Amino acid sequence: MNITSKKIVFFIKLGFLIPVLSMCFILGLWNTAGAQESIDRHALVNRHNVEITEFDSLNSLSVGNGEFAFTVGATGLQSFPEFYENGMSLGTQSQWGWHSFPNTGNYTMEDVAEYYTTDDGREVPYATQHDTGRAAEATHWLRTNPQRLHLGIVGLVLLKENGEEAAISDIKNVDQKLNLWTGKIHSRYTVDGEPVEVELYGHQDRDQISVRIHSPLIEEERLKVKFRFPYGSDCHVCPGYDWSKPEKHETLLTNKSENRVFLQRKLDTTSYVTDVSWEAKAQINEEEKHLFHLTPDAGEDTFVFSVLFRQEKFEEAPDGFEATRQNSQQQWEKFWSEGGAIDFSGSTDPRANELERRVVLSQYLTKIQTSGSLPPQETGLTMNSWYGKFHLEMHWWHGVHYSLWDRTHLLENSLDWYSKAMSGARKTAQWQGYEGVRWQKMTGPGGRKSPSGVGEVLVWQQPHPIYFAEEIYRQNPTQKVLDEYKERVFETAEFMASFATYDSTDGHYHLTRPIKPAQELFETMNTKNPPFELAYWHYGLSVAQKWKERLDLPINKKWQEVANNLAPLPKKDNLYLPNALTPDAYTNDKYRHDHPMVVGAYGLIPSAELVDEQIMKNTFNEIENHWIWESTWGWDYPMMAMAAARLNMPEKAVDALFMDVQKNTYLKNGHNYQDERLRLYLPGNGGLLTAVAMMAAGWEDGPDIDTPGFPDNGKWDIKWEGLRKMQ
Repeated sequence: MNITSKKIVFFIKLGFLIPVLSMCFILGLWNTAGAQESIDRHALVNRHNVEITEFDSLNSLSVGNGEFAFTVGATGLQSFPEFYENGMSLGTQSQWGWHSFPNTGNYTMEDVAEYYTTDDGREVPYATQHDTGRAAEATHWLRTNPQRLHLGIVGLVLLKENGEEAAISDIKNVDQKLNLWTGKIHSRYTVDGEPVEVELYGHQDRDQISVRIHSPLIEEERLKVKFRFPYGSDCHVCPGYDWSKPEKHETLLTNKSENRVFLQRKLDTTSYVTDVSWEAKAQINEEEKHLFHLTPDAGEDTFVFSVLFRQEKFEEAPDGFEATRQNSQQQWEKFWSEGGAIDFSGSTDPRANELERRVVLSQYLTKIQTSGSLPPQETGLTMNSWYGKFHLEMHWWHGVHYSLWDRTHLLENSLDWYSKAMSGARKTAQWQGYEGVRWQKMTGPGGRKSPSGVGEVLVWQQPHPIYFAEEIYRQNPTQKVLDEYKERVFETAEFMASFATYDSTDGHYHLTRPIKPAQELFETMNTKNPPFELAYWHYGLSVAQKWKERLDLPINKKWQEVANNLAPLPKKDNLYLPNALTPDAYTNDKYRHDHPMVVGAYGLIPSAELVDEQIMKNTFNEIENHWIWESTWGWDYPMMAMAAARLNMPEKAVDALFMDVQKNTYLKNGHNYQDERLRLYLPGNGGLLTAVAMMAAGWEDGPDIDTPGFPDNGKWDIKWEGLRKMQ
């Protein structure tokens, strides 16, 4: 909201004849009002720099660029990965680094096919999980492969005065800072009273880190850099490495020169290079299989090195420390200076500063973890969850905020993948007898789906590509955008229309068995017409028709028929039911668990023509007061906030963002902690950014007031700029 322009318009309307520029100069508005409205972004970001003063397994820090991330502990590198394994593990991950175990059984989807009978009598195959025989073996191989690969540990070997290797207990006086404005992690501590200082930057255009170490331990030959390389791991949620199989892979030291070496990696069919370069003199040696030490020569107290991970050898050396530092500082300053910003520093609500902290740190984390060329996994590039694969139903939560914060290009980075995955999605639709493309749920870079008793019957990821395309078009309404995304939009709509089941007894199209709603606790064969999915189906088919009109193409009569005749949202006692087949949903605690997705039908998508606002308000209040909130997840609270905002309940919108439950915890490093298994959860960070942008900038057809999602109670004095309205 720009006060200067408001004042100018006011004076013009009064009929003043003084030229506008002169008037602003005379009244002192041209500079002062603009200054009042402009956000000091440098101050905004830097007041939330992260400081760590002890070894804390949940508060490791990361650098990265969306394609690559590198996570370090309190020493400034990955010196003690075991300590962090059950916390925020010390990952080195990329978008290209994947590994598959050999498919010795030649397993295919047919090995895990299970047939469900639809309401219109068809037998439809789904790739589900099995626990006996060949089907169980196929399930395991198809789910665990490919898995995202930990590319290697880069840490320090610190020797005590007696020659023994220092343990964590020997590291004292930890003082570590992440400078968000520059992307620098600066770590200080002592070993046996001797200071160690480590400066780390992540390159913003390469999969590279650069490090400068300053310590008298270097002169005393008591500091080394270690490189350790693992095999791929088929664990479900873990760091992504396996140290127990050294014979299954190889690491070769090649192309060694005075200041550079290649560590050539090969794991089954995966190969890549760790390209290490350094300044001054140093020696690199293989200590044992897959373990290398880079030892600086004595006589200096500073050592500088860079590590570049890539898929093949390359003549061009890694950038040096100074070049990487400049690259990081310039690119991060550009990131923070462009796009949206929101400043809560003028607010007196005691929660305002914490909300600002969460927002700033979430922008940093999503930029380095989820802005790359693939849809993100829920744990980004820090550690593996679901074997490192990504979940397409979560892509909405990972990606929509980029557009609302005027960083649409970061969303577009991952959208090209849908074109590459389309052939697999089309095969699934054909296999099951549907039209168009049925998008995968849990998948990897190649687009092969993964067998699952839950994921394969979920459908709420299907309209996402239409939502994304519409979001891109809203920000850039050009023929080029229409041409680029039209196939995804139309093929998605083809599936959606063919998936809906017509019932001649009531004249409606239904979303029905086999189906798993976003509130996943409902049984696949006992679910019908979940309200969010119905509303999203209507949205997707309606937007696809808009794209037909924009391209001067005939309206698709089938899509229109389905959209016009979708079953109404199920309801009982003036409440929207989460499932038409469970009328006791609000009297039986069995159904008060997991995502309260009913409110998503009003919070996430424009669905006013389908939703009765008073009934949705009743439903919101029922859920707010009686849900078993311990069972929810990090994006549920932003979802509640968005629904509350649209329902004109801004106090409840803010309350939802601060719901006092464990899974709404935001750690010092900004990560959204869930539980002992899932220690970081980036859909929560993305959801928070989406909700806050929407609450500040508003939404289409919403009230024409500033910050409509925040209370007008005198406690919220908010400045924002560069944010976009939500759909």
